[in-house]
Amino acid sequence: MLARLILFFFVLLSMACIASAAESLPETASASAVDATDGPALTAMAARYEHAEGVPRDYQYALSLYCAAARMGDADAQYAMGWMYANGRGVARNDATAAQLFQVAAEQGHELARRMLNNMSGQDVSALPACLNLESLNPEIAHTDEKKAPLFLPKYPKGRVSQLVEKWAPRYSIDADLALAVISVESGFNEQALSPKNAQGLMQLTPDTAQRFSVKNAFDAEDNIKGGLSYLRWLLALFRGNVTLVAAAYNAGERAVEKYHGVPPYLETIDYVQRINRLYQKSTHPFQRNIVDASSVVMRPTRNGKP
Repeated sequence: MLARLILFFFVLLSMACIASAAESLPETASASAVDATDGPALTAMAARYEHAEGVPRDYQYALSLYCAAARMGDADAQYAMGWMYANGRGVARNDATAAQLFQVAAEQGHELARRMLNNMSGQDVSALPACLNLESLNPEIAHTDEKKAPLFLPKYPKGRVSQLVEKWAPRYSIDADLALAVISVESGFNEQALSPKNAQGLMQLTPDTAQRFSVKNAFDAEDNIKGGLSYLRWLLALFRGNVTLVAAAYNAGERAVEKYHGVPPYLETIDYVQRINRLYQKSTHPFQRNIVDASSVVMRPTRNGKP
């Protein structure tokens, strides 16, 4: 009996030593086991550091992990960041930023974020945290010097689609490279592409946009390109040649750009604008003033760029 008690004592002591050693591991050792491209895993790791679950509490490290996951579109991470800003946990309390993060998560169906947002009704919108801001993510893109050589020359497939763009883009006063960038990001040059939101064809025209610009068959390459070029020409006039705002509006709609006075704080839109900017690498594009009056957004400094 005594021997069994002694053995039991040593087992408990060994388990305690192992747990203590695990807690004393450096942060990098714990995080190294997490896939940096796995948003939910990063969020789970961040929660451990936020709540001191088996690791030392570290709000800043938790915030950096949450932000990495939030950039991948993880709604739980976006909500958790909003909670940290709402409660001043490791950061200065900022209800506007918290509301913005809750809104991004709520738009992805996060129920707790929606409830928090309802409790913060009337709160002014604010910019996302710096780690999710368009310029901080890609400063070399946001401030591209158009007099310098491009960072790289994108390669688009040669064939009928490129030929149609080369044919029609000049007739709509659109740089063919901008149109090709949009087609590449929107559909990957797939003439029959169809999105969950029913955007159709090469330039992913919704039925409303297709009707607005007289497109009869959005799955016909030539008809689709002409409609997409018409829309780009209109957006360029509305936003006075600001490519970043045009790209944001093409993805999220011009009303969203005007609502947020710049690039909307949607992770999908931020990613979309970055991809267009990487391919096109020009911040401005010629536009036709007589098509539409300028948006109020370009009459004031924007959140993510110059007017």
